[in-house]
Amino acid sequence: MTREETENRGEDMVIDVPQTTNPKTKIENPDEFNVHYLRIYYGNMFPYTDIHKWLSYGHDGKHPGCDEYYFGRREFSFTLENDVYLRYKSFKNASAMEDAIKGSFPYKIDIGAVYSVDPDKRHAYAQTGTNVFTPVERELVFDIDITDYDDVRYCCSGADVCSRCWPLMTVAIKVIDTSLREDFGFKHILWVFSGRRGVHCWVCDAKARRLTNEQRSAVAEYFRVYKGNENNARKVALMGHSLHPFLARSYGDFLQKFFERDLQATQSIFSSKEKYEKILEMISDEDIQSELREKWENSARSSLSEEDISRTRWEQLKSTLQSKKQKSAFSLMNLKIPVLLSFNLVSNVPGSNAAEVSKQMNHLLKAPFCVHPKTGRVCVPIDPNNCDEFDPLAVPTLPQLIEEINSGGSKMDVDDDVSERNLLGRSIKFFRSSFLEPLLKSCKEEIESSYNTKIEKSKDSFSW
Repeated sequence: MTREETENRGEDMVIDVPQTTNPKTKIENPDEFNVHYLRIYYGNMFPYTDIHKWLSYGHDGKHPGCDEYYFGRREFSFTLENDVYLRYKSFKNASAMEDAIKGSFPYKIDIGAVYSVDPDKRHAYAQTGTNVFTPVERELVFDIDITDYDDVRYCCSGADVCSRCWPLMTVAIKVIDTSLREDFGFKHILWVFSGRRGVHCWVCDAKARRLTNEQRSAVAEYFRVYKGNENNARKVALMGHSLHPFLARSYGDFLQKFFERDLQATQSIFSSKEKYEKILEMISDEDIQSELREKWENSARSSLSEEDISRTRWEQLKSTLQSKKQKSAFSLMNLKIPVLLSFNLVSNVPGSNAAEVSKQMNHLLKAPFCVHPKTGRVCVPIDPNNCDEFDPLAVPTLPQLIEEINSGGSKMDVDDDVSERNLLGRSIKFFRSSFLEPLLKSCKEEIESSYNTKIEKSKDSFSW
């Protein structure tokens, strides 16, 4: 069955699977991702209540101003074994969501928009001839992948990631998180490890969830410094005598230090012709290009290390721009550009599907705390205030979690208090205390305020 056929027939499919979730089950090849591990994980460790509370945004039925159908209009998708893909799934409550996940142990869970009607009943509404099935709310999301940095990443390729290139993700988190808070005023932002080679950002403020597609596109474009790809000689055009405040702050607070200290040491981006040509192509002044190219080609047989060669050429670039600034439109102020242009700050590369995730409400994104089927790693939250300490290679895997249960080191019910001493407990506690609790407090205040306003308007209408 094709992906499209499965998508259309998903709500009619029944998957017959064993229901056992005994964590003591003996599993062959314990170091590999295994469907039996998913049974155990989703049967005992997945934080269903926390996910339901998050995606309900205070609509828990305890206040007269709540929308009791809010959560039930949220789209979920499941990717099952053999790439069976089910879209437009919806659940009335946390128990229904839990039963569905435990009944099919999906390889991947994606979260979509809140629709105007229940996604599971969309066909019934379509038969009425009215186009009422439309997304009405969606978190503003960003999908950032390490491969978007391949122009300056030479230690790894493809889906591989290591301690030398992961800091590119770290600096992206710092830059984007700071801008979302300071430039846009958002407060409730969740960063999540994708499970393999990237990070996901969920902006959950009410005003973010209600942005139109056009407004989402505008926010995404705000971050797009990178303008092109390997086929374009000019990758960025930042003209003028000063940088935008967002770029100036990013450079001063994060990028300059990272570029000169970390990126030079780990990637040596000026050490070879293949590498430095990418930088030279960004300089619009051809005389400066030629001068530096000649100088670097003549010193190609230097006995210095790659790191030292790269640092020397960076200093030469700065010195050349300084000496030419009176004669060239490429001024010393624009010296910052090679730094900024060495990064694709977010993954909105032209033609990339990741761009549409940010710009369109109807796209889906992998749920926090689900498991990446290629690595077996859990998609845990990342603290943006301490993201330097995050190690993607230390994220718990399913085999590790199940071994911890077997050894008696982990509680079985994550809806109770969890211990920071177990592998997943710290991530769940961070999700609750640093993200979920402040978010729900804000949501309940908004529901109360909206309800009171509605009551006052109702009183006014009868005041005559």
